[in-house]
Amino acid sequence: MELKNMVALVSRTGRHMQRYNFLGHRQVVGCIPYRYKGNRGTPSVVDEEEIEVLVITSQRKGKGMLFPKGGWEIDESIEDAALRETVEEAGVVGDVERKLGKWNFKSKSSDTSYEGHMFPLLVKEQLEFWPEKDVRQRLWISVREARKVCQYWWMKEALELLVNRLAAQANEAKTDMKSNL
Repeated sequence: MELKNMVALVSRTGRHMQRYNFLGHRQVVGCIPYRYKGNRGTPSVVDEEEIEVLVITSQRKGKGMLFPKGGWEIDESIEDAALRETVEEAGVVGDVERKLGKWNFKSKSSDTSYEGHMFPLLVKEQLEFWPEKDVRQRLWISVREARKVCQYWWMKEALELLVNRLAAQANEAKTDMKSNL
């Protein structure tokens, strides 16, 4: 699915295509868009100071920052849904990586239960125009700052899993390089 060609479209709306789990909880998916500072590729050692993440404003005024997420619909794979939501809400395109996990949570404003799935997205391109450009702001920030401003506990947990995964991958690559010498 080539999403860059679909950016001119408006965001999907309505719940008629929405997925629900066996408990009746709405399934939502999202991404933690990230990049390495200096755009110099993957560093050989990943310290969280090397990573920047993209957060967006909530559509509800004064409700804080979050990572892009939204409904997973019946006509798309989970990865396609995560990428679509990220393009719609944050205007970035990249590589959706292996899922970070699944969280069950309740809405802060109602008694609605959700099942949330989060993926890392290594950003390859930041779009100038995207469907929710006029209703959201996006901001590249440090991991430390994201821990402070992200409004959802489950997204903060996903962020920690991402940071740990990137550090472990860098350590594996370093070990592989030493063993090949």
